[in-house]
Amino acid sequence: MKIGKIVSLIAVFAAAGAAHAEEGIGLRIGTLGYGGDFGWHIAPGLNARLGYSMYSHNTSISNTDVHYDGKLKLSNAPLLFDFSPIGPFHFTVGVIGNNNKIDVTGTPNNNTFTINGQTFQASQVGNLSGRLKLGNSVAPYLGIGWGNVAGAGVNFYADLGVAYMGSPKASLSATCGSGLSATQCAQLQSDVEAEQRALEDKVKKYKYYPVLGIGLTIGF
Repeated sequence: MKIGKIVSLIAVFAAAGAAHAEEGIGLRIGTLGYGGDFGWHIAPGLNARLGYSMYSHNTSISNTDVHYDGKLKLSNAPLLFDFSPIGPFHFTVGVIGNNNKIDVTGTPNNNTFTINGQTFQASQVGNLSGRLKLGNSVAPYLGIGWGNVAGAGVNFYADLGVAYMGSPKASLSATCGSGLSATQCAQLQSDVEAEQRALEDKVKKYKYYPVLGIGLTIGF
């Protein structure tokens, strides 16, 4: 789904929600990060919410031949629809716009890099860095939960589900440092391409991203 279509959906449902008195604002923490939601009532048993979450954290990846220092950056904007057939329990469908990524920098081990089975001195690799991103900028979401953001008073709400983020994509590059011949430099670039595929394989399990969140709402 294109971003333009999501914006159109938001406008339509926001207009529908304006005709109803039940609205609310929630503060939430979970696997999407820290954030909040604005919710509104659409029809009996049906509510919508639009939110945003973010989080950053230093991390590392070392299950390839190279150790990477990384910076995880979560940025998610869910548009969700909650159907409540029985009380506060709800089923949820929707989409999550995501710009989740990990920026990585390779660090030498004993002053060497071993890339795709080839060993290079640290001085021969001027820089080894890149980025991992999840494949879908707009991820379908399916889940269950308790409570609604749209509702009078102070309330608790929670979500449990999964978003299909798509296969992660890696971009990795290295600069040829001192002491490398043209042939060795070409070999380094070839090995970095193989290492890029290894990184993608390392994090491919995250294409199905678990979503768990809890929060408090104030309805009006």
